[in-house]
Amino acid sequence: MDVLTIVRRSPFVFPLACLAALAMVFISEGTYWQSVTALNRLGDVNGNYVNLRVLGQAVLDAESGQRGYLITNRPEYLVPYRRARRDIEVSFAHLRASYADEPESLAVLSQLHGLTDAKLEELAQTIQLHDLGRGEAATQLVLSDIGKQKMEAIRALSAQLLQDANTDRIEHRSALYQTLQLSRIGLATLTAISLLALFIYLRQAAAFKAHELELRRQVQAERDRLEVEVAQRTTDLVELTRHLQGARENERQRLARNLHDDLGALLTSAKLDAARIKSRLGPNAPEALERLAHLVDTLNASIALGRSIIEDLHPSTLVNLGLVPTLEILAREFDNRGSSHLHCTLAAVNLSRTAQLAVYRLVQEAFTNISKYAQAQQVWLSMGCIAGVVEVSVRDDGVGFDSGGASRSAYGLLGMRYRVEAEGGQLAVISRPGQGTLVRMTIPQASAADSAKAALE
Repeated sequence: MDVLTIVRRSPFVFPLACLAALAMVFISEGTYWQSVTALNRLGDVNGNYVNLRVLGQAVLDAESGQRGYLITNRPEYLVPYRRARRDIEVSFAHLRASYADEPESLAVLSQLHGLTDAKLEELAQTIQLHDLGRGEAATQLVLSDIGKQKMEAIRALSAQLLQDANTDRIEHRSALYQTLQLSRIGLATLTAISLLALFIYLRQAAAFKAHELELRRQVQAERDRLEVEVAQRTTDLVELTRHLQGARENERQRLARNLHDDLGALLTSAKLDAARIKSRLGPNAPEALERLAHLVDTLNASIALGRSIIEDLHPSTLVNLGLVPTLEILAREFDNRGSSHLHCTLAAVNLSRTAQLAVYRLVQEAFTNISKYAQAQQVWLSMGCIAGVVEVSVRDDGVGFDSGGASRSAYGLLGMRYRVEAEGGQLAVISRPGQGTLVRMTIPQASAADSAKAALE
């Protein structure tokens, strides 16, 4: 079922499907970008949270390293101190970039940065006093409440920023959940719409399928009826062809018999009368004898022409001598015309009387077509029996023709085909321009009962 058929039979299904698809794309894209924005912001908030934690820990590490150095005077305690200072600078750089679009948080961060710098300056000052040998002054500075106050202020500002970061993280997580929930609702709604559209489509498809099956059933029934009618008509045509061919041959046989009996008798009687007249004239009338001799020659030619016409109408040799001698005579007459050289290979076969006549007419028609159209130099005639099937073929090396198209001898070939099929055989005509023509006939060999019947006839 194509799209146009669906649209014609269900005009609202296609727009509904398009609307559902557009809504699906819109919801998918909208929730995608909202989710991406929320995830990116949530990542930034988590980054701020981590950087604030790192910042607080770095300040403590710097203070611990400073105090360990002051107490032990061992330089390795300055390693965490210096590392903490670097971490502090890195954390402030990330935080400033993250809070660039948040003026309030950026102001708090600036205060925190100032306090942190002051704390670091204090730590650096104590280390410098210690290195100058003024350990007591450095100790007094450490024991003063200035460092404690700065640390409390740093913790307060860090806690404020951490609280803000946590609040933002909760808000963005909630927004992400809402986006996902909206996507679920939208997809569920569109799924329901899609299922509805699918149900409507399947319903229409089922109705169309039932209608199509009904049409197919009707067409098949009509086709079966037509096939039966065609088979019956074909059988009738074959029977009609057989009847017409039989009637035609009977009419030819009757006409040949009449010509043989009546015309032959008249010509023979005229020839006998001419002979009596010749015997009575004697040698004293040479002119009359000459004309009488010409009359006798004319009567002989008429008798020969009559015999030729009679044999062409109904070959008596087919009844008296059989199929092979009859075909040999026909082949010899064709070869004597001088237009083509004939190669003849004939074997005795067992065929009914009507089948023998069909073979004779087939060869006769093939020779006629070769004489008229083929312009052949060589012609081959063969007949034999293979596995109970008699095969007769006439082949030439003439100009040939397109066997798939209409030809000048199409009706002659059609007559051959009907004659052969009426005897239960098959006819094949194979030809190409410039490659000659092959006419092949295959017909079942006659049974013993048919042979006995033909012999009695």
